[in-house]
Amino acid sequence: MEMKINLQLFAEAEKTEKPTPKKRRDAREEGQVLQSKELTSTFILFATFLGLKVFGKYILNYLMKFTTNVYKIIENVDELFYENNWMTNYTKIVTVFFGLAAPIIFVSFSSALIISHLQVGFLFTTKPLKVKLNRINPIEGFKRLFSKRALMELIKSILKILLIGYVAYSFIKKNFIQVMNLQRLELSIIIKNFSSLVFSFSMRIVGVLIFLSLLDYLFQWREHEKNLMMTKQEIKEEYKQTEGDPLIKSKIREKQRRIAMSRMIQDVPKADVIITNPTHIAIAIKYDKELYDAPYVLAKGVDIIAENIKKVGIEHSIPLIENKPLAKTLYDTAEIGSLIPEELYEAVAEVLAYVYSLKDNY
Repeated sequence: MEMKINLQLFAEAEKTEKPTPKKRRDAREEGQVLQSKELTSTFILFATFLGLKVFGKYILNYLMKFTTNVYKIIENVDELFYENNWMTNYTKIVTVFFGLAAPIIFVSFSSALIISHLQVGFLFTTKPLKVKLNRINPIEGFKRLFSKRALMELIKSILKILLIGYVAYSFIKKNFIQVMNLQRLELSIIIKNFSSLVFSFSMRIVGVLIFLSLLDYLFQWREHEKNLMMTKQEIKEEYKQTEGDPLIKSKIREKQRRIAMSRMIQDVPKADVIITNPTHIAIAIKYDKELYDAPYVLAKGVDIIAENIKKVGIEHSIPLIENKPLAKTLYDTAEIGSLIPEELYEAVAEVLAYVYSLKDNY
């Protein structure tokens, strides 16, 4: 006997649905956010070079002042390693180091915060730090090693080396003679020209990195959106979690309708009159001048509910008055427990007057 197996039952469901807002929120809480490390590092590098350009003169003057002090110390080299002198000189060196580094550190740190906030916004979560067994799974590691992301990283690295190498070669070839002629100039002019060349070279490198980082950002965005895609089953499960199981909700609504119907039918014996269609609609009306200034609706319904209202009314000797236009209008405009609309006062008053006259006759 030949047995046929549907292999699609074992296949992973295809993710064809766009992620819901809840899916995006959950992913963000898990630390799965759209962020390009290439864009972050390039922006920090760019800001650092700009910082060097802006604070370069300050750093140079500070460094020259420190160098002068060093030469003064060397003149008294015998006293250099005395305990008191050693601590003083060490303090000066540390102070100079932080004085030189402080502006650049500030610029780099600020730029890192800015670019991270622009990409991710404010987010604090420790979930990415939790140990996940699939990270140490050799099979999963092997898959990541030969994944599309790994291939993209390899291509990106090769492209980065080729482009930066080409830019560096072109720049050196163009400025080689100028660099060689710097040795004939004064030291201050050498420093100024050389720093200008270094900044120009750096900006070219940064330009290449910006181009690559934008490509990387587009790739990261595409992968991020792809990873967030959901299957139809996941959409259904999420709906059940957030909105509740539709089957359970329908049962609850049905139970609520039955309870409301039961209460409504229980109020029918209190009615003064039941206005009918006569076959499809029934409206139970009550007028109590001590409670309200106008008549109000005790119960209303169509078809089976209308039949039940009329049945209870007959059992409790409540008059049934046929008035098709009035019944239809009352059903459409008045809710259970509410006063009848003002424009229907006269019509309902006539019905009630007729009912009261019948009672008086009896």
